[in-house]
Amino acid sequence: MLNPWGLFLCQLVINTSYHVIKASLCLGGSDIFATVSENSPVGEFIANLSIIGDPTGVNSIRLCLTGENANWFYLEGRTIRLNSSVLRVLDRERQGSVLMAALTCYEDDIIQSEYRVIVEILNENDNKPKFFEKTIQPRYISELTAVNSVVFTVKAIDADGDTITYIIDRALPDASYFRIDLPNSGKVILDKPLDYETKTQLQLVIYAVETNTKEWYNTSASLTVHVKDGDDQYPQFLPCTPISQDNKHTVVCTNPVYTVNITEKDQDMLLNFSPGPIHAEDGDRSLDTPLLYSILSGADKNRFQIDNRTAEITLTRRVENRHMTPTFRLRIMASQLNDPKKYSVATALVRVLAENRFPPLFNRTTYKGFIVENSSPATLVSTYGNEVLLIQAIDQDFVDGVNPKMHYSLPPTSATTALYHITQEGVIIAKTDRLRPFERHFLEVVAMDEESGEVAKASVDIELLQRGQPVPRTPFGEERLFRDLDVRMAGGIMGGMLLLLVAILFLLIRWAKRRRRRDPARRGAVILGKHPNVVRAAPCTHNTHFIHTHDSHTHTGATKARTQVKEIY
Repeated sequence: MLNPWGLFLCQLVINTSYHVIKASLCLGGSDIFATVSENSPVGEFIANLSIIGDPTGVNSIRLCLTGENANWFYLEGRTIRLNSSVLRVLDRERQGSVLMAALTCYEDDIIQSEYRVIVEILNENDNKPKFFEKTIQPRYISELTAVNSVVFTVKAIDADGDTITYIIDRALPDASYFRIDLPNSGKVILDKPLDYETKTQLQLVIYAVETNTKEWYNTSASLTVHVKDGDDQYPQFLPCTPISQDNKHTVVCTNPVYTVNITEKDQDMLLNFSPGPIHAEDGDRSLDTPLLYSILSGADKNRFQIDNRTAEITLTRRVENRHMTPTFRLRIMASQLNDPKKYSVATALVRVLAENRFPPLFNRTTYKGFIVENSSPATLVSTYGNEVLLIQAIDQDFVDGVNPKMHYSLPPTSATTALYHITQEGVIIAKTDRLRPFERHFLEVVAMDEESGEVAKASVDIELLQRGQPVPRTPFGEERLFRDLDVRMAGGIMGGMLLLLVAILFLLIRWAKRRRRRDPARRGAVILGKHPNVVRAAPCTHNTHFIHTHDSHTHTGATKARTQVKEIY
Protein backbone atom coordinates (compact mmCIF):
# COMPACT_ATOMS: atom_id res chain seq x y z
CA MET A 1 0.00 0.00 0.00
CA LEU A 2 1.45 3.30 -1.05
CA ASN A 3 1.80 6.01 1.44
CA PRO A 4 0.51 9.49 0.66
CA TRP A 5 3.96 10.72 -0.29
CA GLY A 6 4.32 7.97 -2.87
CA LEU A 7 0.98 8.81 -4.41
CA PHE A 8 1.93 12.45 -4.68
CA LEU A 9 5.20 11.62 -6.41
CA CYS A 10 3.48 9.35 -8.89
CA GLN A 11 0.90 11.98 -9.76
CA LEU A 12 3.65 14.56 -10.22
CA VAL A 13 5.54 12.30 -12.60
CA ILE A 14 2.43 11.58 -14.59
CA ASN A 15 1.55 15.33 -14.95
CA THR A 16 5.10 16.22 -15.87
CA SER A 17 5.25 13.56 -18.60
CA TYR A 18 1.94 14.75 -20.03
CA HIS A 19 3.13 18.39 -20.36
CA VAL A 20 6.44 17.34 -21.91
CA ILE A 21 4.70 15.25 -24.54
CA LYS A 22 2.25 18.07 -25.26
CA ALA A 23 4.90 20.85 -25.50
CA SER A 24 7.03 18.86 -27.91
CA LEU A 25 4.57 19.60 -30.77
CA CYS A 26 6.08 23.19 -31.19
CA LEU A 27 9.58 21.89 -30.78
CA GLY A 28 11.95 20.75 -33.55
CA GLY A 29 11.74 24.02 -35.50
CA SER A 30 14.51 26.53 -36.33
CA ASP A 31 15.12 29.91 -37.92
CA ILE A 32 14.27 29.93 -41.65
CA PHE A 33 16.70 31.28 -44.26
CA ALA A 34 15.44 31.24 -47.87
CA THR A 35 15.67 33.04 -51.23
CA VAL A 36 13.11 34.15 -53.79
CA SER A 37 13.48 35.96 -57.14
CA GLU A 38 11.90 39.33 -57.61
CA ASN A 39 8.83 39.45 -59.82
CA SER A 40 7.95 35.85 -58.67
CA PRO A 41 4.26 34.92 -58.99
CA VAL A 42 1.83 34.45 -56.10
CA GLY A 43 2.24 31.14 -54.24
CA GLU A 44 5.95 30.86 -55.01
CA PHE A 45 7.54 28.35 -52.57
CA ILE A 46 9.62 29.90 -49.77
CA ALA A 47 10.38 27.17 -47.20
CA ASN A 48 9.02 24.14 -45.30
CA LEU A 49 8.60 24.13 -41.50
CA SER A 50 10.51 21.60 -39.39
CA ILE A 51 8.38 21.66 -36.21
CA ILE A 52 7.03 18.36 -34.90
CA GLY A 53 3.40 19.33 -34.56
CA ASP A 54 0.97 19.43 -37.42
CA PRO A 55 -1.29 22.51 -37.50
CA THR A 56 -3.97 20.39 -39.20
CA GLY A 57 -3.86 17.42 -36.76
CA VAL A 58 -6.11 16.47 -33.82
CA ASN A 59 -3.77 17.81 -31.25
CA SER A 60 -3.34 20.96 -33.32
CA ILE A 61 -1.06 23.82 -32.77
CA ARG A 62 -1.46 27.36 -34.07
CA LEU A 63 1.18 29.09 -36.21
CA CYS A 64 1.31 32.82 -36.83
CA LEU A 65 3.49 35.03 -39.06
CA THR A 66 4.28 38.48 -37.68
CA GLY A 67 6.77 41.21 -38.37
CA GLU A 68 7.48 44.05 -40.82
CA ASN A 69 7.27 41.98 -44.00
CA ALA A 70 4.87 39.27 -42.81
CA ASN A 71 2.25 40.38 -45.35
CA TRP A 72 4.52 39.07 -48.13
CA PHE A 73 4.02 35.47 -46.88
CA TYR A 74 1.22 33.07 -46.10
CA LEU A 75 1.12 29.56 -44.56
CA GLU A 76 -0.15 26.56 -46.39
CA GLY A 77 0.08 23.68 -43.87
CA ARG A 78 3.74 23.40 -42.93
CA THR A 79 4.87 25.46 -46.01
CA ILE A 80 5.55 29.18 -46.34
CA ARG A 81 4.64 30.70 -49.73
CA LEU A 82 4.96 34.16 -51.38
CA ASN A 83 1.94 36.41 -51.04
CA SER A 84 2.16 38.64 -54.18
CA SER A 85 -0.38 39.70 -56.79
CA VAL A 86 -0.67 41.33 -60.18
CA LEU A 87 -0.98 44.74 -58.58
CA ARG A 88 1.62 44.03 -55.90
CA VAL A 89 4.78 42.73 -57.54
CA LEU A 90 7.82 41.83 -55.51
CA ASP A 91 10.43 44.38 -56.61
CA ARG A 92 13.90 44.20 -55.16
CA GLU A 93 14.64 47.83 -56.10
CA ARG A 94 11.57 48.96 -54.14
CA GLN A 95 11.37 46.50 -51.21
CA GLY A 96 15.05 46.07 -50.62
CA SER A 97 17.16 42.94 -50.78
CA VAL A 98 15.73 41.10 -47.69
CA LEU A 99 12.28 40.31 -46.32
CA MET A 100 12.06 39.60 -42.58
CA ALA A 101 9.24 38.09 -40.48
CA ALA A 102 8.70 35.95 -37.33
CA LEU A 103 6.97 32.56 -37.06
CA THR A 104 5.25 32.02 -33.67
CA CYS A 105 3.92 28.63 -32.50
CA TYR A 106 0.97 28.62 -30.09
CA GLU A 107 -0.38 25.71 -28.06
CA ASP A 108 -3.49 26.33 -26.03
CA ASP A 109 -3.03 30.00 -26.92
CA ILE A 110 0.27 29.92 -25.16
CA ILE A 111 3.44 30.83 -27.06
CA GLN A 112 5.62 27.78 -27.08
CA SER A 113 8.33 28.90 -29.59
CA GLU A 114 9.25 31.66 -32.07
CA TYR A 115 11.51 31.45 -35.12
CA ARG A 116 12.97 34.06 -37.47
CA VAL A 117 12.09 34.07 -41.20
CA ILE A 118 14.72 35.76 -43.36
CA VAL A 119 14.19 35.70 -47.16
CA GLU A 120 16.69 37.21 -49.61
CA ILE A 121 15.23 38.72 -52.79
CA LEU A 122 17.30 37.68 -55.76
CA ASN A 123 17.92 40.43 -58.33
CA GLU A 124 16.73 40.20 -61.94
CA ASN A 125 17.72 42.53 -64.81
CA ASP A 126 14.38 44.27 -65.16
CA ASN A 127 15.45 47.93 -65.23
CA LYS A 128 17.00 50.12 -67.92
CA PRO A 129 19.66 52.74 -67.20
CA LYS A 130 18.38 56.22 -66.42
CA PHE A 131 20.24 59.52 -66.84
CA PHE A 132 20.44 62.02 -64.02
CA GLU A 133 18.47 65.00 -65.30
CA LYS A 134 20.98 67.56 -64.12
CA THR A 135 23.71 65.98 -66.27
CA ILE A 136 21.77 66.23 -69.55
CA GLN A 137 20.64 69.86 -69.30
CA PRO A 138 21.62 72.34 -72.10
CA ARG A 139 25.29 73.19 -72.02
CA TYR A 140 27.02 76.51 -72.76
CA ILE A 141 30.57 76.24 -74.06
CA SER A 142 32.82 79.09 -75.17
CA GLU A 143 34.22 78.91 -78.68
CA LEU A 144 37.64 79.52 -77.13
CA THR A 145 37.55 76.22 -75.21
CA ALA A 146 40.71 74.21 -75.88
CA VAL A 147 40.51 71.04 -77.93
CA ASN A 148 40.98 67.76 -75.95
CA SER A 149 39.51 69.27 -72.79
CA VAL A 150 36.57 67.81 -70.87
CA VAL A 151 33.58 70.04 -71.55
CA PHE A 152 30.92 68.21 -69.51
CA THR A 153 30.08 64.86 -67.89
CA VAL A 154 26.94 62.76 -68.22
CA LYS A 155 25.84 60.27 -65.57
CA ALA A 156 23.27 57.47 -65.63
CA ILE A 157 22.26 54.90 -63.01
CA ASP A 158 20.94 51.36 -63.33
CA ALA A 159 18.63 50.24 -60.52
CA ASP A 160 19.91 46.68 -60.97
CA GLY A 161 23.46 47.86 -60.37
CA ASP A 162 24.69 46.90 -63.84
CA THR A 163 27.83 48.38 -65.38
CA ILE A 164 27.07 51.28 -67.77
CA THR A 165 29.01 52.38 -70.84
CA TYR A 166 28.43 55.76 -72.57
CA ILE A 167 28.42 56.03 -76.38
CA ILE A 168 27.97 59.10 -78.66
CA ASP A 169 25.63 58.61 -81.61
CA ARG A 170 27.84 59.25 -84.64
CA ALA A 171 24.90 59.49 -87.04
CA LEU A 172 24.39 63.17 -86.20
CA PRO A 173 26.63 65.69 -88.00
CA ASP A 174 27.51 67.56 -84.79
CA ALA A 175 28.89 64.37 -83.18
CA SER A 176 32.25 65.07 -84.82
CA TYR A 177 32.87 67.87 -82.30
CA PHE A 178 32.99 65.48 -79.31
CA ARG A 179 34.33 62.12 -78.15
CA ILE A 180 34.39 59.94 -75.00
CA ASP A 181 37.78 58.41 -74.24
CA LEU A 182 36.77 56.42 -71.13
CA PRO A 183 33.43 54.78 -71.94
CA ASN A 184 32.49 54.13 -68.30
CA SER A 185 33.30 57.66 -67.11
CA GLY A 186 30.73 59.68 -69.06
CA LYS A 187 33.28 62.49 -69.59
CA VAL A 188 32.69 64.22 -72.94
CA ILE A 189 35.80 65.71 -74.57
CA LEU A 190 35.96 68.47 -77.23
CA ASP A 191 37.39 66.87 -80.36
CA LYS A 192 37.71 69.92 -82.66
CA PRO A 193 37.51 73.72 -82.32
CA LEU A 194 34.21 75.52 -81.99
CA ASP A 195 33.35 78.63 -84.01
CA TYR A 196 30.49 80.87 -82.96
CA GLU A 197 30.46 82.69 -86.31
CA THR A 198 29.92 79.37 -88.13
CA LYS A 199 27.67 77.42 -85.76
CA THR A 200 26.01 78.66 -82.59
CA GLN A 201 24.18 75.48 -81.55
CA LEU A 202 25.06 71.78 -81.61
CA GLN A 203 22.84 68.72 -81.16
CA LEU A 204 24.20 65.57 -79.50
CA VAL A 205 22.73 62.15 -78.59
CA ILE A 206 24.44 59.96 -75.96
CA TYR A 207 23.51 56.37 -75.12
CA ALA A 208 23.90 54.67 -71.71
CA VAL A 209 24.24 50.92 -72.31
CA GLU A 210 24.45 47.92 -69.96
CA THR A 211 27.57 45.95 -70.82
CA ASN A 212 27.55 43.13 -68.25
CA THR A 213 24.11 41.69 -69.03
CA LYS A 214 22.76 39.58 -71.84
CA GLU A 215 19.87 42.00 -72.42
CA TRP A 216 22.09 45.04 -73.07
CA TYR A 217 19.39 47.42 -72.00
CA ASN A 218 20.09 51.03 -72.98
CA THR A 219 18.64 54.51 -72.89
CA SER A 220 19.47 57.72 -74.76
CA ALA A 221 19.52 61.44 -74.01
CA SER A 222 19.53 64.41 -76.38
CA LEU A 223 21.75 67.31 -75.41
CA THR A 224 21.84 70.83 -76.79
CA VAL A 225 25.20 72.58 -76.71
CA HIS A 226 25.14 76.38 -77.10
CA VAL A 227 28.36 77.88 -78.39
CA LYS A 228 29.20 81.14 -76.63
CA ASP A 229 30.90 83.89 -78.56
CA GLY A 230 34.52 84.48 -77.63
CA ASP A 231 36.63 87.54 -78.34
CA ASP A 232 38.52 86.06 -81.29
CA GLN A 233 37.48 88.32 -84.18
CA TYR A 234 38.91 91.65 -85.29
CA PRO A 235 36.89 94.80 -86.11
CA GLN A 236 35.41 95.00 -89.60
CA PHE A 237 34.68 98.20 -91.53
CA LEU A 238 31.29 98.38 -93.23
CA PRO A 239 29.92 97.77 -95.74
CA CYS A 240 31.47 94.35 -96.18
CA THR A 241 33.13 93.70 -99.53
CA PRO A 242 33.10 89.88 -99.89
CA ILE A 243 36.02 88.33 -101.74
CA SER A 244 35.56 84.61 -100.99
CA GLN A 245 33.55 82.03 -99.10
CA ASP A 246 35.01 78.92 -97.48
CA ASN A 247 33.44 75.46 -97.20
CA LYS A 248 31.88 76.48 -93.88
CA HIS A 249 29.94 79.26 -95.67
CA THR A 250 32.00 81.88 -93.85
CA VAL A 251 32.23 85.07 -95.91
CA VAL A 252 35.66 86.69 -96.07
CA CYS A 253 35.46 90.48 -96.46
CA THR A 254 37.86 93.28 -97.28
CA ASN A 255 37.57 96.78 -95.91
CA PRO A 256 35.90 99.27 -98.28
CA VAL A 257 37.59 102.37 -99.66
CA TYR A 258 35.66 105.47 -98.56
CA THR A 259 35.54 108.43 -100.96
CA VAL A 260 34.30 112.00 -100.79
CA ASN A 261 34.60 115.11 -102.99
CA ILE A 262 35.30 118.61 -101.72
CA THR A 263 36.03 121.96 -103.38
CA GLU A 264 38.68 124.55 -102.69
CA LYS A 265 36.16 126.72 -100.83
CA ASP A 266 34.94 124.02 -98.42
CA GLN A 267 36.02 124.20 -94.77
CA ASP A 268 34.65 123.56 -91.25
CA MET A 269 32.32 120.85 -92.50
CA LEU A 270 31.59 117.18 -91.86
CA LEU A 271 32.50 114.94 -94.76
CA ASN A 272 29.88 112.58 -96.15
CA PHE A 273 31.71 109.57 -97.52
CA SER A 274 30.60 106.96 -100.02
CA PRO A 275 29.58 104.09 -100.08
CA GLY A 276 28.50 105.09 -96.59
CA PRO A 277 29.65 106.75 -93.39
CA ILE A 278 32.89 105.46 -91.88
CA HIS A 279 31.85 102.79 -89.42
CA ALA A 280 33.26 99.53 -88.07
CA GLU A 281 31.87 96.86 -85.78
CA ASP A 282 33.35 94.14 -83.64
CA GLY A 283 33.73 90.87 -85.52
CA ASP A 284 32.26 89.14 -82.47
CA ARG A 285 28.74 90.43 -83.05
CA SER A 286 27.26 89.18 -79.79
CA LEU A 287 30.01 90.88 -77.75
CA ASP A 288 29.90 94.16 -79.71
CA THR A 289 32.96 95.55 -77.98
CA PRO A 290 33.22 99.39 -78.19
CA LEU A 291 35.74 100.69 -80.75
CA LEU A 292 38.10 103.66 -80.91
CA TYR A 293 38.84 105.45 -84.20
CA SER A 294 42.01 107.34 -85.12
CA ILE A 295 43.77 108.68 -88.23
CA LEU A 296 47.11 106.93 -88.67
CA SER A 297 48.28 109.03 -91.63
CA GLY A 298 47.08 111.68 -94.08
CA ALA A 299 45.60 114.14 -91.57
CA ASP A 300 47.76 116.93 -93.12
CA LYS A 301 48.52 118.74 -89.88
CA ASN A 302 45.04 118.33 -88.45
CA ARG A 303 43.34 119.53 -91.62
CA PHE A 304 41.21 116.43 -91.09
CA GLN A 305 40.08 115.53 -87.58
CA ILE A 306 38.18 112.40 -86.53
CA ASP A 307 35.80 111.78 -83.66
CA ASN A 308 37.30 108.73 -81.93
CA ARG A 309 33.83 107.45 -80.97
CA THR A 310 31.64 108.13 -84.02
CA ALA A 311 34.36 108.19 -86.75
CA GLU A 312 32.97 111.45 -88.17
CA ILE A 313 35.70 113.37 -90.03
CA THR A 314 35.73 117.16 -90.11
CA LEU A 315 37.52 119.35 -92.67
CA THR A 316 38.94 122.15 -90.49
CA ARG A 317 40.42 124.43 -93.17
CA ARG A 318 40.13 124.90 -96.93
CA VAL A 319 42.50 123.57 -99.57
CA GLU A 320 44.60 126.39 -101.06
CA ASN A 321 45.49 124.77 -104.39
CA ARG A 322 43.73 121.71 -105.73
CA HIS A 323 46.35 121.27 -108.46
CA MET A 324 49.06 120.72 -105.85
CA THR A 325 46.97 118.40 -103.65
CA PRO A 326 44.19 116.96 -105.77
CA THR A 327 43.73 113.98 -103.43
CA PHE A 328 44.21 113.24 -99.74
CA ARG A 329 44.64 109.63 -98.60
CA LEU A 330 43.66 108.98 -95.00
CA ARG A 331 44.52 105.77 -93.13
CA ILE A 332 41.87 105.17 -90.46
CA MET A 333 42.24 102.61 -87.67
CA ALA A 334 39.43 101.07 -85.58
CA SER A 335 40.67 99.24 -82.46
CA GLN A 336 38.88 97.50 -79.59
CA LEU A 337 38.61 99.55 -76.44
CA ASN A 338 39.44 96.58 -74.19
CA ASP A 339 42.18 95.18 -76.45
CA PRO A 340 44.01 97.65 -78.72
CA LYS A 341 45.87 94.76 -80.33
CA LYS A 342 42.67 93.83 -82.11
CA TYR A 343 42.30 96.48 -84.80
CA SER A 344 41.54 97.02 -88.47
CA VAL A 345 42.62 99.72 -90.96
CA ALA A 346 40.67 101.26 -93.85
CA THR A 347 41.45 103.91 -96.48
CA ALA A 348 39.51 107.14 -97.09
CA LEU A 349 40.12 109.21 -100.25
CA VAL A 350 39.30 112.93 -100.28
CA ARG A 351 39.30 114.40 -103.80
CA VAL A 352 39.54 118.15 -104.29
CA LEU A 353 37.43 119.37 -107.24
CA ALA A 354 36.76 122.69 -108.87
CA GLU A 355 33.68 124.46 -107.60
CA ASN A 356 30.54 123.10 -109.25
CA ARG A 357 28.30 126.03 -110.25
CA PHE A 358 26.04 124.44 -112.87
CA PRO A 359 24.07 121.20 -112.73
CA PRO A 360 23.88 118.92 -115.80
CA LEU A 361 21.01 119.62 -118.23
CA PHE A 362 19.54 117.91 -121.29
CA ASN A 363 18.87 120.17 -124.27
CA ARG A 364 15.36 118.71 -124.55
CA THR A 365 12.96 116.89 -122.29
CA THR A 366 11.90 114.22 -124.80
CA TYR A 367 13.96 112.57 -127.52
CA LYS A 368 12.44 110.78 -130.52
CA GLY A 369 13.80 107.42 -131.61
CA PHE A 370 13.01 104.87 -134.33
CA ILE A 371 13.79 101.18 -134.84
CA VAL A 372 13.21 99.43 -138.16
CA GLU A 373 12.26 95.76 -137.97
CA ASN A 374 15.16 93.46 -138.86
CA SER A 375 16.62 90.05 -137.95
CA SER A 376 19.69 91.42 -136.15
CA PRO A 377 19.79 90.65 -132.39
CA ALA A 378 20.80 94.23 -131.56
CA THR A 379 20.34 97.59 -133.27
CA LEU A 380 21.23 101.20 -132.53
CA VAL A 381 18.22 103.42 -131.97
CA SER A 382 18.09 106.14 -134.66
CA THR A 383 16.34 109.46 -134.86
CA TYR A 384 15.10 111.73 -137.69
CA GLY A 385 17.03 111.36 -140.92
CA ASN A 386 18.06 107.81 -139.90
CA GLU A 387 20.89 109.22 -137.79
CA VAL A 388 22.06 107.51 -134.59
CA LEU A 389 20.21 108.90 -131.57
CA LEU A 390 22.76 110.50 -129.23
CA ILE A 391 21.60 111.54 -125.77
CA GLN A 392 24.06 113.70 -123.86
CA ALA A 393 23.69 116.09 -120.96
CA ILE A 394 25.41 119.47 -121.01
CA ASP A 395 27.50 120.63 -118.04
CA GLN A 396 28.33 124.34 -118.26
CA ASP A 397 31.12 123.92 -115.71
CA PHE A 398 33.17 122.68 -118.69
CA VAL A 399 34.16 124.81 -121.68
CA ASP A 400 32.87 122.33 -124.26
CA GLY A 401 29.92 121.34 -122.08
CA VAL A 402 31.06 117.71 -121.90
CA ASN A 403 31.62 116.32 -118.41
CA PRO A 404 33.86 113.21 -118.56
CA LYS A 405 32.45 112.05 -115.20
CA MET A 406 28.87 111.97 -116.48
CA HIS A 407 27.25 108.54 -116.04
CA TYR A 408 24.18 107.51 -118.05
CA SER A 409 21.70 104.83 -116.99
CA LEU A 410 18.18 103.52 -117.65
CA PRO A 411 16.29 103.03 -114.37
CA PRO A 412 14.06 99.91 -114.32
CA THR A 413 10.83 101.89 -114.44
CA SER A 414 9.01 99.38 -116.70
CA ALA A 415 9.33 95.91 -118.18
CA THR A 416 10.50 97.34 -121.53
CA THR A 417 13.61 98.83 -119.91
CA ALA A 418 15.27 95.39 -120.05
CA LEU A 419 15.02 95.53 -123.86
CA TYR A 420 17.40 98.49 -124.05
CA HIS A 421 20.89 99.47 -122.96
CA ILE A 422 22.57 102.87 -122.95
CA THR A 423 26.30 103.35 -123.32
CA GLN A 424 28.32 105.98 -121.46
CA GLU A 425 28.50 107.89 -124.74
CA GLY A 426 24.70 108.28 -124.75
CA VAL A 427 23.90 105.70 -127.46
CA ILE A 428 20.87 103.45 -126.94
CA ILE A 429 21.09 99.82 -128.08
CA ALA A 430 17.87 97.81 -128.58
CA LYS A 431 17.38 94.04 -128.56
CA THR A 432 15.68 93.93 -131.95
CA ASP A 433 14.85 90.22 -131.94
CA ARG A 434 12.52 90.78 -128.98
CA LEU A 435 10.63 93.74 -130.47
CA ARG A 436 7.56 93.83 -132.73
CA PRO A 437 6.43 96.39 -135.34
CA PHE A 438 4.00 99.16 -134.34
CA GLU A 439 5.07 98.95 -130.70
CA ARG A 440 5.89 102.16 -128.86
CA HIS A 441 8.15 102.39 -125.81
CA PHE A 442 8.95 105.23 -123.42
CA LEU A 443 12.27 105.19 -121.59
CA GLU A 444 13.74 107.39 -118.88
CA VAL A 445 17.43 108.35 -119.12
CA VAL A 446 19.30 109.50 -116.01
CA ALA A 447 22.56 111.43 -116.26
CA MET A 448 24.52 111.72 -112.99
CA ASP A 449 27.63 113.75 -112.31
CA GLU A 450 29.78 111.23 -110.44
CA GLU A 451 31.77 113.99 -108.75
CA SER A 452 28.98 116.25 -107.53
CA GLY A 453 26.20 113.67 -107.46
CA GLU A 454 23.85 116.01 -109.37
CA VAL A 455 21.27 114.34 -111.64
CA ALA A 456 19.40 115.26 -114.84
CA LYS A 457 16.58 113.27 -116.45
CA ALA A 458 15.03 113.01 -119.94
CA SER A 459 12.58 110.70 -121.68
CA VAL A 460 12.88 108.84 -124.99
CA ASP A 461 9.87 108.03 -127.21
CA ILE A 462 10.74 105.05 -129.44
CA GLU A 463 8.60 103.97 -132.43
CA LEU A 464 9.03 100.51 -134.01
CA LEU A 465 8.65 100.58 -137.82
CA GLN A 466 7.93 97.78 -140.26
CA ARG A 467 10.66 96.20 -142.34
CA GLY A 468 11.43 98.50 -145.27
CA GLN A 469 9.49 101.45 -143.83
CA PRO A 470 11.63 104.63 -144.07
CA VAL A 471 12.59 106.65 -141.01
CA PRO A 472 11.06 110.15 -141.13
CA ARG A 473 13.50 112.95 -142.00
CA THR A 474 11.83 115.55 -139.82
CA PRO A 475 9.04 115.68 -137.25
CA PHE A 476 6.78 116.96 -140.08
CA GLY A 477 7.70 113.97 -142.22
CA GLU A 478 6.70 111.77 -139.33
CA GLU A 479 3.26 113.40 -139.22
CA ARG A 480 2.84 113.01 -143.00
CA LEU A 481 3.94 109.41 -142.82
CA PHE A 482 1.33 108.52 -140.25
CA ARG A 483 -1.27 110.74 -142.01
CA ASP A 484 -0.72 108.79 -145.26
CA LEU A 485 -1.05 105.58 -143.34
CA ASP A 486 -4.34 106.81 -141.87
CA VAL A 487 -5.65 107.84 -145.30
CA ARG A 488 -4.80 104.47 -146.82
CA MET A 489 -6.44 102.70 -143.95
CA ALA A 490 -9.57 104.87 -144.23
CA GLY A 491 -9.69 104.25 -148.01
CA GLY A 492 -9.56 100.52 -147.47
CA ILE A 493 -12.39 100.69 -144.99
CA MET A 494 -14.56 102.83 -147.33
CA GLY A 495 -13.90 100.47 -150.24
CA GLY A 496 -15.02 97.51 -148.18
CA MET A 497 -18.20 99.31 -147.14
CA LEU A 498 -18.96 100.25 -150.78
CA LEU A 499 -18.65 96.64 -151.92
CA LEU A 500 -20.98 95.62 -149.11
CA LEU A 501 -23.61 98.20 -150.18
CA VAL A 502 -23.44 97.05 -153.83
CA ALA A 503 -23.97 93.46 -152.79
CA ILE A 504 -27.00 94.40 -150.67
CA LEU A 505 -28.54 96.45 -153.53
CA PHE A 506 -28.04 93.56 -155.96
CA LEU A 507 -29.82 91.19 -153.58
CA LEU A 508 -32.77 93.61 -153.19
CA ILE A 509 -33.25 93.99 -156.95
CA ARG A 510 -33.13 90.26 -157.51
CA TRP A 511 -35.67 89.67 -154.77
CA ALA A 512 -38.06 92.24 -156.30
CA LYS A 513 -37.89 90.58 -159.76
CA ARG A 514 -38.71 87.21 -158.34
CA ARG A 515 -41.74 88.64 -156.54
CA ARG A 516 -43.20 90.15 -159.74
CA ARG A 517 -42.89 86.88 -161.66
CA ARG A 518 -44.84 85.00 -159.01
CA ASP A 519 -47.98 87.36 -159.04
CA PRO A 520 -49.10 88.41 -162.63
CA ALA A 521 -52.74 88.90 -161.63
CA ARG A 522 -51.70 91.46 -159.05
CA ARG A 523 -49.71 93.35 -161.71
CA GLY A 524 -52.72 93.39 -164.17
CA ALA A 525 -55.12 94.52 -161.50
CA VAL A 526 -53.00 97.43 -160.59
CA ILE A 527 -52.67 98.50 -164.25
CA LEU A 528 -56.44 98.41 -164.78
CA GLY A 529 -57.10 100.33 -161.63
CA LYS A 530 -58.93 97.46 -159.98
CA HIS A 531 -58.67 95.86 -156.61
CA PRO A 532 -56.59 92.71 -156.89
CA ASN A 533 -59.44 90.64 -155.42
CA VAL A 534 -61.84 91.63 -158.33
CA VAL A 535 -61.75 89.37 -161.38
CA ARG A 536 -63.60 90.05 -164.73
CA ALA A 537 -66.19 87.43 -165.66
CA ALA A 538 -66.62 85.84 -169.10
CA PRO A 539 -68.26 88.18 -171.80
CA CYS A 540 -71.01 85.73 -172.74
CA THR A 541 -73.39 87.07 -170.07
CA HIS A 542 -74.88 90.48 -169.29
CA ASN A 543 -74.55 90.15 -165.56
CA THR A 544 -71.25 90.65 -163.79
CA HIS A 545 -70.23 87.97 -161.37
CA PHE A 546 -67.81 88.49 -158.46
CA ILE A 547 -65.63 85.69 -157.38
CA HIS A 548 -64.71 86.50 -153.79
CA THR A 549 -61.92 84.97 -151.85
CA HIS A 550 -61.79 83.79 -148.31
CA ASP A 551 -63.25 87.22 -147.22
CA SER A 552 -66.66 86.57 -149.07
CA HIS A 553 -67.17 90.21 -149.96
CA THR A 554 -70.61 91.40 -151.05
CA HIS A 555 -71.35 93.40 -154.20
CA THR A 556 -71.31 96.62 -152.22
CA GLY A 557 -67.93 95.81 -150.69
CA ALA A 558 -66.43 95.08 -154.11
CA THR A 559 -67.74 98.36 -155.51
CA LYS A 560 -66.16 100.28 -152.63
CA ALA A 561 -62.85 98.52 -153.12
CA ARG A 562 -62.85 99.33 -156.85
CA THR A 563 -63.60 103.00 -156.11
CA GLN A 564 -60.71 103.14 -153.58
CA VAL A 565 -58.24 101.65 -156.07
CA LYS A 566 -59.27 104.27 -158.71
CA GLU A 567 -58.76 107.04 -156.19
CA ILE A 568 -55.29 105.79 -155.35
CA TYR A 569 -54.20 105.69 -158.96
